[in-house]
Amino acid sequence: MVLVPTMGALHQGHAALVRRAQTLAGKGGTVIVSIFVNPAQFGPKEDLSRYPRPFANDKRLCATLGVNAIFHPSSGEMYRADSSTWVEESAVSSGLCGVSRPGHFRGVCTVVLKLFAIVQPDAAVFGLKDFQQCRVIARMVRDLDLPVRLVFAPTVRERDGLALSSRNAYLSPEERAGAPTLRRALLAARAAFLKGERSATKLRQIATRQISKIARVDYIEVVDASTLAPTRTPCASDTMAVAAFFGRTRLIDNIQL
Repeated sequence: MVLVPTMGALHQGHAALVRRAQTLAGKGGTVIVSIFVNPAQFGPKEDLSRYPRPFANDKRLCATLGVNAIFHPSSGEMYRADSSTWVEESAVSSGLCGVSRPGHFRGVCTVVLKLFAIVQPDAAVFGLKDFQQCRVIARMVRDLDLPVRLVFAPTVRERDGLALSSRNAYLSPEERAGAPTLRRALLAARAAFLKGERSATKLRQIATRQISKIARVDYIEVVDASTLAPTRTPCASDTMAVAAFFGRTRLIDNIQL
């Protein structure tokens, strides 16, 4: 049994995760998609109330893809009124999005562990667009000895390079036109690395110059791909990660150098 955890508002990036899950499950295997907008991973000033919830569309896409079952619980089913137990990873979650979204990864770890306990999958598939989330979940699975195989699938992109995300629907036409700058800035930084630049500061400056013209940068960092610790002298396996606001919409992306 293979689980694809989602918050709904499914798109072709999710479809790619489902197809990967079907390959893992094999002929006659079971693929379950969970659809749950997890309130525990949203901060008080974030977009929980306006997060898209087109369940009818999601259900149709899952049927088209041949998903065996959808797990679509309510908040009350996932979190009792007096719930007081949380799961927190304290190392790889501390930087990047962990700085600007305090408590976010506590909510992620808690809900993912609950999904694993309820569904009891043999494997679960996540997308590498949410790179830090993947590393946090991997650390949780390792540290808690959970019997779940994790598979991380490549980011699916629009033709212009923008990573597919449910939050892309928030973008105005002008913001959508500028959003591929995230990808272009990361590619420019990687090109400089491949030409011999070994200063993380200079690589960040290259990306920042492009993005800051059209968006408000939250962070741009070069980090060790396993620990997510910032690196001063990058190597080829390191990752550059970025988060930026296009209007009110916060988008993330990353690239391996």
